Amino acid sequence: MIQIENVTKVYSGKVKAVDNISLTVQDGEIIGFIGPNGAGKTTTIKMMTGILSPDTGRVLLNGIDIVQQPIEAKRQFGLVTDNPDVFLRLKGIEYLNFMADIYDVSEADRRERIQRLAETFEMSAALNDKILSYSHGMRQKIVVMGVLVHSPNIWILDEPLTGLDPQSAFALKEMMRKHAGEGKTVFFSTHVLEVAEKLCSKVAIINKGKIFYFGTLENLKKDYVDMSLEEIFLEVTRNA
Repeated sequence: MIQIENVTKVYSGKVKAVDNISLTVQDGEIIGFIGPNGAGKTTTIKMMTGILSPDTGRVLLNGIDIVQQPIEAKRQFGLVTDNPDVFLRLKGIEYLNFMADIYDVSEADRRERIQRLAETFEMSAALNDKILSYSHGMRQKIVVMGVLVHSPNIWILDEPLTGLDPQSAFALKEMMRKHAGEGKTVFFSTHVLEVAEKLCSKVAIINKGKIFYFGTLENLKKDYVDMSLEEIFLEVTRNA
């Protein structure tokens, strides 16, 4: 469960990147976080994960305050950022073991999970190569695998499908559905509205740091008859 309560972040003393937003993501939900560039999506995710501290408000992950109890809160989630260029001089397998070490994953569990994830994302043959040699898509895969190796309760994903080939993107979406189906939480930002429409329990639309809609797409469409999701999104953000 994710609780964002009256959270604000101001840059340079005047620019409100996030403006008093509140969201509650229940267990078993997949929430799509959508908005134009500069809307406040990445800043919100950074506050959710402890990279930034909110100026006001608080974020609770499974009831644990990310500012007050950062270590325990960070054990609740796995984060995929929008930049997969990390630990480039490590081999893929070294990176995965490093992530497993951080979260105290047992030898038996990590072997099983790494093997399963490598097969799912077709990365088995590349694990002994340095991440520096990977394509962008392969780097995205290894980052996703590193997040999933400790089997976190909450998944926080910033544009996770960018750079993935169709088969890997399909596999990740199926894993997201399965994770939510087990009563766990998925929160992800995306620019691909069709993905949000097919995958999400609810969507949150953010623009200029404010949440302008949070709910099901079915309810949103009732207010915009005979309009496509893209047209609805443009209308909502245009009026923001």
